[in-house]
Amino acid sequence: MVMGEPGREEYRIQSFDAESQQLLKTALKGYVRRTGGRGTEDAVPALQALTQDLVSVLLQAALFRVQHRLTWDRGWSVLLGRGDPGAVDLEKVANVIVDHSLQDCVFSKEAGRMCYAIIQAESKQAGQSVFRRGLLNRLQQEYQAREQLRARSLQGWVCYVTFICNIFDYLRVNNMPMMALVNPVYDCLFRLAQPDSLSKEEEVDCLVLQLHRVGEQLEKMNRQRMDELFVLIRDGFLLPTGLSSLAQLLLLETIEFRAAGWKTTPAAHKYYYSELSD
Repeated sequence: MVMGEPGREEYRIQSFDAESQQLLKTALKGYVRRTGGRGTEDAVPALQALTQDLVSVLLQAALFRVQHRLTWDRGWSVLLGRGDPGAVDLEKVANVIVDHSLQDCVFSKEAGRMCYAIIQAESKQAGQSVFRRGLLNRLQQEYQAREQLRARSLQGWVCYVTFICNIFDYLRVNNMPMMALVNPVYDCLFRLAQPDSLSKEEEVDCLVLQLHRVGEQLEKMNRQRMDELFVLIRDGFLLPTGLSSLAQLLLLETIEFRAAGWKTTPAAHKYYYSELSD
């Protein structure tokens, strides 16, 4: 099917209310404008062909809203359909988001915000948690197969850690981080702190970024495990071989970052950023 031709997707869009139809069609027009009507090789890397499935159209609409700095909650309230929230297969949406997050680390960094917005919209309109349940089930599946994922694709593994930390950062239960995610997130970070991972700059970079993002929250949930993690990090920093100078610098900065109460002091900022720029 060629973009612009009427067909199954046009029919599906027609099933939404007028405001939803306008948003979806705007997203489709934006897609065509960016790609010149060509295939997906020039499109947003995190998305598959929009003509293949309505779910992809929904994701494209979401990214379109990010680019134009529109309100997430209102956007997903429209997308879920005020009159019939069940019209969208939210379990399928969860799987598509996870699939794309494992393929594209840029997408995985934004996915937590996207998932939070969908969960909020579904809860407000339908009083259900189909999306959250589907999302957590899929995260658990990938978590259980994390060693196989790492062996198969280092990029996919790094994307997964980025994604699960992003989800941990955004999802709340009674205004607290989800306890169910604490140990899985810790286990992923412990894996990144193993000697064979510290010899790979992609994994060191991921470890440092995630600790900057969720380290303070994780420590509040389980300080003992954070202490154990930093023992590994300090031991790794002292490894006689296998660690690049950049990895050593990043690990040292992270050790000092935690020691300063999860804050970067002006002196540390000046030192480390000048070193990185050099």
